[in-house]
Amino acid sequence: MAAGSSLLNQEQLDLLPKELYWGSRELYQWEGFWYAADLLQGTLTLQSGYEARSDDVILASSMKTGSTWLKALCASIMGSQSKGDDSEENDELLVKNPHFIVKGLEYLVGRYNTTPDDLSAMPSPRLFHTHVPYSALPDSIKNSECKIVYIVRNPKDTLISSWHFFNKVFRQPNEEPYPLEKAYDDFCRGIHQFGPFFDHALQYWNKSLKNPEKILFLKYEDLKKDPEGEVTKLASFLGRPFQNKQQVEKVLWRSSLERLKNLEVNKDDSQPGLIMSSFFRRGVVGDWKNYLTEEMEQGLDVITRLKLEGSGLHFEI
Repeated sequence: MAAGSSLLNQEQLDLLPKELYWGSRELYQWEGFWYAADLLQGTLTLQSGYEARSDDVILASSMKTGSTWLKALCASIMGSQSKGDDSEENDELLVKNPHFIVKGLEYLVGRYNTTPDDLSAMPSPRLFHTHVPYSALPDSIKNSECKIVYIVRNPKDTLISSWHFFNKVFRQPNEEPYPLEKAYDDFCRGIHQFGPFFDHALQYWNKSLKNPEKILFLKYEDLKKDPEGEVTKLASFLGRPFQNKQQVEKVLWRSSLERLKNLEVNKDDSQPGLIMSSFFRRGVVGDWKNYLTEEMEQGLDVITRLKLEGSGLHFEI
């Protein structure tokens, strides 16, 4: 069946390769990547029904690579900052979690029953996020003038961030955490939501090299090392360049982990299926050193070198 031609019925779904993730979540492999069933259906619906506009902005990432920070930054740049009114009253981050401001396309359609027609009714400019690989994006996104911003993080910190996040989301407070050894094995085999990690990153990396005017490829570590430079580059790419250093500093402050994690809106864990605080942990580079054994470190280093060899993409750890 061609991607996007129609949804899969249960019989077709059952024919796909299937694995258990986190010991209990079923993932299905579609065209080389792993999806939960509802998010696969959402992806296929978008392929056949999403109509991109030239002023759309699509934020893309693998899971736990800095999506929350990127959403906050872009919401601030494209929100009150771009309207010339950056007063506190117009700061949407004060009243909404970044994931409610910039919503995931495949989640909206596959999990929350939003239709492509509903998306078409939204006013421009539209700012969305996706975890799907480049190959699974709707053709209208690939072929239009809309912009894509991709963020990636070094694989070791991505693994540890995912392990903490899913232990909080999938496990009960009194339940033992999912063994890190199993999470490591899953990650190395590429069996995780929207994995494999390296294939995901390389698809966007290679496309960004061919079309840098359309795809901006960011590294989490670069944002941490030079936030002013990277965010200035981001704003220019979005067509909303900063006028002065004070604007840069305000966006960085508004979007900072320290500020966001202490806002009341991001402490509300009462909503079903959503643990707001789980999106804000440490956000540091090199946290993996506190968790991975030497054997795990060396094993992942070998996989990283093999996967990225000759691509020009590398991670500083």
